[in-house]
Amino acid sequence: MNSYRRWLPAIALTVLSLTWGYTWVLAKQGLAYAPPFAFAAERCVGGALALLIALKLTGRRLTLAAPVQTIGIGLTQVAGFMIFQTWALVEGGPGKTAVLIFTMPIWTLLLAWPLLGERVRGKQWLAAASTLTGLLLIIEPWDMHASLFSKFLGLMAALCWASGTILIKRLRAVTPVDLLTLTAWQMILGAVPLILIALVVPEPATHWTPAYAGILLFMSVCSTAMCWWLWIYILDRVPAWEASLSVLGTPVVAILSSRLTFGESFKGTEIAGILLIGGGLALLSLLGWAASRRNPALSAQKESA
Repeated sequence: MNSYRRWLPAIALTVLSLTWGYTWVLAKQGLAYAPPFAFAAERCVGGALALLIALKLTGRRLTLAAPVQTIGIGLTQVAGFMIFQTWALVEGGPGKTAVLIFTMPIWTLLLAWPLLGERVRGKQWLAAASTLTGLLLIIEPWDMHASLFSKFLGLMAALCWASGTILIKRLRAVTPVDLLTLTAWQMILGAVPLILIALVVPEPATHWTPAYAGILLFMSVCSTAMCWWLWIYILDRVPAWEASLSVLGTPVVAILSSRLTFGESFKGTEIAGILLIGGGLALLSLLGWAASRRNPALSAQKESA
């Protein structure tokens, strides 16, 4: 049983990467039915409702344990992230500008050292270098034709995600808040600015069809509610920088699913990037497994937390 629990974070990361990766394909399809800001607001409202139902079914109370910190998490990791990501899509299209949000691990690495005291050590640097180099090959910042402003928006989305990641780690270090409850509150608080922006920004009306309802249901329940809960669960068990690097499996899945779905051809740099990210993630997993073998008591303590 303990052996199984040890692999739960890895299983959670796999589910997260597969779901968020395929989300990029569904998001591209969903934007054919709904304008960007309305789509973001509808997705967050649906995610908040799904989390409230989950709280009810599991018998948890909707208790706001740390109001100031939770508001900060909701405004950065949900509202800020989705506003800048959606704005980047509007300004630069659903191409590589939006993929700039996956520079998030770089910002997390830079913030985690002074704010959390987390450092990359030894062979971990090799895994970090491999995954980040793979990311650069996929994004190809030297071959981006989008405007400087759209690139700025993508980077701001990444910075918001990284900031929310740091805030979650700091909150959990001092306050024993329930993870599902924290996820629900961050989604509720983060949805409010998105709703206001969707009401203020002039956009066409959402074209409601059974196909769009199915896309929105998946985006709300799986991609938003479930995946943000999984993200907080993962952050609770591994260092912020390691979780951030591990989530780079998402753009790999996004590229693979997009190319297969829309019949697009692969580029040599993308294949090299995918291999480097895969190798870096495999090394991270191997180092984590070796560390748990050397210190099983610490591993068990993390799982019981």
